[in-house]
Amino acid sequence: MYYDFFGFREPPFSIAPDPRYLYLSERHKEALAHLMYGVKGQGGFIVITGEVGTGKTTVSRCFIENAPENADIALILNPRLSARELLSSICDEMGVTHPANATIKELVDLINQDLLRAHAAGRHKVLMIDEAQNLSADVLEQLRLLTNLETAEKKLLQIVLLGQPELQQILAMPELRQLNQRVTARYHLNAIGRAELPNYLSYRLSVAGMRGDIFSAGAVSRLYKESQGIPRLINLISDRALLGAYAEGEHEITTAHIRNAAREVRGDASTMLAGQAASV
Repeated sequence: MYYDFFGFREPPFSIAPDPRYLYLSERHKEALAHLMYGVKGQGGFIVITGEVGTGKTTVSRCFIENAPENADIALILNPRLSARELLSSICDEMGVTHPANATIKELVDLINQDLLRAHAAGRHKVLMIDEAQNLSADVLEQLRLLTNLETAEKKLLQIVLLGQPELQQILAMPELRQLNQRVTARYHLNAIGRAELPNYLSYRLSVAGMRGDIFSAGAVSRLYKESQGIPRLINLISDRALLGAYAEGEHEITTAHIRNAAREVRGDASTMLAGQAASV
């Protein structure tokens, strides 16, 4: 592939949430700071929202790698579950043994016992739920009830909800007002600014093993226009542009490479037809 051609050790624009490739823009630094502040606080909920592809999952992975040493983190990636299924998944992630047919009450009791043991041992339990906009109101209410266990100083469970912007609308529902009042920190993650894009590209290229710039000034401008600063789109378009340049034997990414790559990423009908014609 193009890795050897450009001198990379690995693909620089993979969309996998690899913390090594997390470029901490000012927005990402603020989101990470909210997580670090919240987990050192008194429990309750932390809410991080952002549009698709803005880096919420990558920020959460970075947080997991840099969390306080006394924090035990349980991560739920698929929250499209019933209340009982979610509680069972929480037990699995926390290492709490439970019967396969345990009731909601039995699961809650087991989780509470685990939280008390952790507190006695000086540990702090953190539950992180990705794609939290998929949680139903009933399941969110069950999560709130989990945070009821507390000592005189603090609640024993910290819950981090990561989700798309509609999560804020869900939490604003009247029936969830008690949960919404327990949010101790919240942050909305915006896209990368135009001025930060060159540094973002350089950072990812350097992590992959390349020093120097291979994107022309025009390519950077076009890339921002096509991606609107959303990291996932930046990565997808850049990856396709590198492949296009490699196919042409070019070591510089031009405006044309970005324009063609963006069309492929969007699946434009004209591009698809041209590809079909070329393969005939």
